Amino acid sequence: MMEELIPAMSAYLLILTRITAFFVTVPLFSYRAIPTTQRIMLAAVLAWIMTYTIDMPEIAIDGEYIFLVIKEATIGLFIGILAFIIMSAIQIAGGFIDFQMGFAVANVIDPQTGAQSPLLGQFFNSLAMLLLLALNAHHLLLDGIYYSYEFLPIEGNWPAIGSGRVVEFVLTTFTASFAIAFQMSIPIVATLFLVDLALGITARTVPQLNIFVVGFPIKITVSFLVLSIMMAVMIGVMQKLFEFMIISMRDLMILLGGG
Repeated sequence: MMEELIPAMSAYLLILTRITAFFVTVPLFSYRAIPTTQRIMLAAVLAWIMTYTIDMPEIAIDGEYIFLVIKEATIGLFIGILAFIIMSAIQIAGGFIDFQMGFAVANVIDPQTGAQSPLLGQFFNSLAMLLLLALNAHHLLLDGIYYSYEFLPIEGNWPAIGSGRVVEFVLTTFTASFAIAFQMSIPIVATLFLVDLALGITARTVPQLNIFVVGFPIKITVSFLVLSIMMAVMIGVMQKLFEFMIISMRDLMILLGGG
């Protein structure tokens, strides 16, 4: 009985390592709003289920076991970090808009990550998390860590993190995320640029008018009007961002597996 329990326990601990490392960095599951105890319990339950659904080899706890633990932690962290990089495009878009509106000096502490975040970036991030839950995209994140064992099995080789193809893929993904952030923010940024141009012409034609006092509320009002009009477009871009995140995670798994 004990001889059968040790290989199963060793496989369970390796799966638990990959899932917990994934939860440390992936969006939604890594946020501080979710208590650490509940995240550990969810990871433990998922690892227990996956132990009986994945065809696992018999793994002995010996000198090589520590390298398997490091390997599993590295895989989980790397996949989660890629998803976090893509989702950070939402806060980058909010930073672009805040800078143009004049809200860049009013950064707040993001309670989810503990870092400073722009005001509209915080709003967009909260909206994206609600949309992610509404679309059941968090189920796709869990599917991603489950199907990662098809591309990166436990008994496989060390993931090719330092290969040129992986580095190029990560850089390309970051560039695409930046482009998506610019796409989200360009309607409001372009409108505010035209407002600044109109205010500049007004300041030249009517020097008696204090343009700094008048311009700030005008820019805020115009920004919120454009934001309310473009909200449907913003949500559509967020949906495309979720699809891009899932596809990028799959492609990264293929590259790490040497595919």
